[in-house]
Amino acid sequence: MIKTTYEEELNRNGRFTYTNVGVSMLPLLRQGRDMFTVEKKSGRCRKYDVVLFKRPPASYVLHRVVKVRENDYVILGDNCLNKEYGIKDEDILGVMTAFVRNGKEYRINHKGYRIYSAVWYFLYPLRRLWMKFRILCRKILRKNR
Repeated sequence: MIKTTYEEELNRNGRFTYTNVGVSMLPLLRQGRDMFTVEKKSGRCRKYDVVLFKRPPASYVLHRVVKVRENDYVILGDNCLNKEYGIKDEDILGVMTAFVRNGKEYRINHKGYRIYSAVWYFLYPLRRLWMKFRILCRKILRKNR
């Protein structure tokens, strides 16, 4: 079996579908259970787009655009504490256009998905506090063992 990179697949077919790996996009994408489709990027990304980008030297990340700036983007995984700054257009390989959960496909232009994206990011300050609190509790519990 010949292994291809995401870039090669996007250049060859313009899109690919893959099973989610990792927990950074929970609760939207569940590791090993949900699939997502990425299409080759054309033009600038929009706020709340979920993009596949390459982090040097060779790691691929699927996260959400939370701010579009003149020369770059601010990106955040749905299940992450910290935003990533300075992601440029040339770093972004493609944009998620759909995902499959429990055998049903959801398109990202669906109104319900767009509402989810906006609400999920709106709750980011509360989610961040909750995650920090959980981390602190784990540290305290480990220390007291």
